[in-house]
Amino acid sequence: MRVMGHNVLAIIAGAVAIWLIGFLIYVVLFQQQWLEWMGVSEADMEKDNGRMAFMVVMPFLQAVGLSLAIKWRNVSGLMGGLTTGVLMAIFLSIAARMYGWVYSFEVNELFALDSGHFLLTHAVAGAIIGAWK
Repeated sequence: MRVMGHNVLAIIAGAVAIWLIGFLIYVVLFQQQWLEWMGVSEADMEKDNGRMAFMVVMPFLQAVGLSLAIKWRNVSGLMGGLTTGVLMAIFLSIAARMYGWVYSFEVNELFALDSGHFLLTHAVAGAIIGAWK
């Protein structure tokens, strides 16, 4: 199914991949380190800050943005999507994330983890969106 030239199922699959990779990185693999680097206790995590509903919005915004960029670049296929994802991660997401790192006293490890997350999720979702006919 396409909307304005964009494959909706590919966007959904890309968004789900972004969410799953984030879950794997931040919950399964690096939860304790992430909590420590963020300065958050496990008790703090139990509190509802009212923002968790947005966890489904972010991956969809990223997947739609990747679909737009892939279309604007007029590339297709797995490599075209993957390359677009990596470029978007470096020049937009990681660059924007650097503001929090440069202008605060957060630890370098947190910036590195977040940057790796952006590179991986954008590359995978871009590859999915680019390859899906």
